[in-house]
Amino acid sequence: MGVVCDHANVRIQMLRCAVYQETIDVRDRLKRSLNRRRVSFLPFRDFAELEGLAKEHILDLVVIGGRGRFDAELKLARRIKKDPILSLTPLVLYHPRPEKKVVLSGLDYGADDFFFSRWDTKLLACKLKMILARSRRDLGVNPTTKLPGANIIQSEMSRRIAEGKRFAACYADLDNFKAYNDYYGYHYGDSLIRMTSEIIRDVVYSRTKDGFVGHVGGDDFAFIIPPDKVHTVCDRIIKIFDRMIIRRYKKEDVLRGHIVTTNRRGKKERYPIMTLSIAVIVNQKRMLKHVGEISHMIMDLKCYTKTLPGSNYFIERRRKY
Repeated sequence: MGVVCDHANVRIQMLRCAVYQETIDVRDRLKRSLNRRRVSFLPFRDFAELEGLAKEHILDLVVIGGRGRFDAELKLARRIKKDPILSLTPLVLYHPRPEKKVVLSGLDYGADDFFFSRWDTKLLACKLKMILARSRRDLGVNPTTKLPGANIIQSEMSRRIAEGKRFAACYADLDNFKAYNDYYGYHYGDSLIRMTSEIIRDVVYSRTKDGFVGHVGGDDFAFIIPPDKVHTVCDRIIKIFDRMIIRRYKKEDVLRGHIVTTNRRGKKERYPIMTLSIAVIVNQKRMLKHVGEISHMIMDLKCYTKTLPGSNYFIERRRKY
């Protein structure tokens, strides 16, 4: 960042900032407040383009700048904050001389802050860091993968059930992840979680228009896709995972086909190369009325899927328990 703000305590590897600036160059102002070597600026002209960016990248910040009436900018801000995914990303508005009602409307629509008047480089650098820190602390986003967490996953499923939509709820988790984490260490385990999240995220968003991906926690992930995409998406995720996971083991462990580490009972045990299990429940003919039903049905299905050899996905065929 351009200035040190210890109270914010945000450490940014690479900040992805989506920028809308039809009537004013806000990107140049942001460059003065942010360390440009650590920021990737992604321009967009409308909601559809921003939605596309969110599927290609994990966005850290959305900034909308403008002057004059600011009507289009406010309309865009309101739509962003109504979207279940984009609403998670901090939104900042900027206008050099806005009317009071414009500022009030922007904040009322859900903007995290509204910058106006002269662009104070150091002051706004501190504000931006504070906004990012607050977002990562307060929002239901997993800090490792930056994917929506358990509460948001439940809300998204509840919304789709309430709207009577047909969808497939998919739960994926890694087989023998704890053994891998104990054997190689937290750093490598954390890296593997990120790799898995990126595989699932990229496949779901590249092959579905209305997909959703969340991180329940640990090595558990959830994603929602159209029923007719289950085979295509799950098969692709598994194939990529099986190809990539080999690279996360030492050569000698791959040749052996297993690792040896202490189990929960304190005894040495062999664990095969990690695999991925996906349990799938399809909400056919509105059979599910509550998100709790999905959680109940998924437990047995997950246990069964994990008993199958290798990476697998299994679809629940029963209408209900």
